[in-house]
Amino acid sequence: MNKEIEKLVIESIESHQKMANEFLSSGVEKVVSIADIIIKSLENKGTVYVCGNGGSASDAQHISSELVGRFRRQRKALASVALTTDTSILTSVANDYTFENIFSRQVEALAREGDILWAFSTSGTSSNIIAAAKLAREIGVTVIGFTGRKNSTLESISDICLCADSSETARSQEIHQLAYHIICDIVEEHFAND
Repeated sequence: MNKEIEKLVIESIESHQKMANEFLSSGVEKVVSIADIIIKSLENKGTVYVCGNGGSASDAQHISSELVGRFRRQRKALASVALTTDTSILTSVANDYTFENIFSRQVEALAREGDILWAFSTSGTSSNIIAAAKLAREIGVTVIGFTGRKNSTLESISDICLCADSSETARSQEIHQLAYHIICDIVEEHFAND
């Protein structure tokens, strides 16, 4: 058991080191660009909609709580909705249509041009995420993708995509969490100064 724990800790450190190295080349610019996109949308009365499956569903809720509540500073509440939280919508859409439609149906009902869809799929191929992202693009919603595999479907249809490339979903999610905490911090700092 100790060897397995040691292996997992080393994998996590290596994933973070890989991300740190990528940050030195293009990652910092990508994170700053994502934060700028969110800031511009929120300044123009847009809303950030966030979605993902499994652990990424929790990330969606986490991000929305950081934006609506606060991350580290006092500032006004920022418009964000996790599309993963309304069990009545999720289950009725999955039952009456298909599971693939659970997020796209909400995008259709709620999102407007100038809003953001922040979509998580570690595989980059989750059908319900892809359906939501495609619809979002059609109606003028900016798509921010967070993936765990390079050259995925989600990456190809996103306006901007952060790929935490790892064969282990948990490692990708750890990198996603670090990145979205940095993004939330940048966004919050901007609005705390208003």
